[in-house]
Amino acid sequence: MAVTPESKRTPLIAGNWKLNLNHLQSIAFVQKLAWSLQDARLDFRTVDVAVFPPFTDLRSVQSLIAADHFPILFGAQDLSEHDSGAYTGEISGAFLKALDCRFVIVGHSERRAYHHETDAIVGSKAAAAIRHGLVPVICVGETAEDLETRGASAVPVEQLGVALEGLPEGADFVVAYEPVWAIGSGRAATPEQAESVAARLREVIEGAMGPDAAARTRILYGGSVKSDNIASFLREPDVDGALVGGASLVVEEFAKIARFQSHVGV
Repeated sequence: MAVTPESKRTPLIAGNWKLNLNHLQSIAFVQKLAWSLQDARLDFRTVDVAVFPPFTDLRSVQSLIAADHFPILFGAQDLSEHDSGAYTGEISGAFLKALDCRFVIVGHSERRAYHHETDAIVGSKAAAAIRHGLVPVICVGETAEDLETRGASAVPVEQLGVALEGLPEGADFVVAYEPVWAIGSGRAATPEQAESVAARLREVIEGAMGPDAAARTRILYGGSVKSDNIASFLREPDVDGALVGGASLVVEEFAKIARFQSHVGV
């Protein structure tokens, strides 16, 4: 990971493709994204750009990036808490590491809601990622009901606290704050709301892992992120990037998000 002298944390712009794009479409997408960013003379020493394709695309993305030396990182959308065994349909962290994945998302709100993943399961998956040399992107966030009854930070703080319990000292991880009420809604949190929660999450990291971990860990915001609002989030001191959903499926839009530093006023 590159380091900037100002913050010591390189911004990470991560695109979660979810259940979209087959392996052929992924090749075309990554080629076009890389060319677009290179044409725009993006300095990859100042920002990390990563894509998170479906499992079936990973080998194609890996081969393309390696062959053409594209400065784009990639990861998986999930992994098993188990390393091997009779777990039909599961994907081991060892398999992802063999494909040169750098990151893996754990605890996305869609996994929590549709697959009933508990905080404990998310913690086990984060630990499995670390065990195999992957960087887990630990997703936390509150629903609209949580926001109404408990405020913005209570649930994310609880979720992150459990996820960190099983991680070893010195573990490298990323946290993504994604308010569930903002995902896909077109209604993003304000930069001030994102900063308030991110600051609380950094306090949780410091309490669980120490001040050095808190200082180096990147905290992303996710939820209706677009090119016209990304710069406002990245101005906040505790927001170190974005986990982008729908906008990451449009090459031109995602490239603009990755180029947030060139936006007016940044």
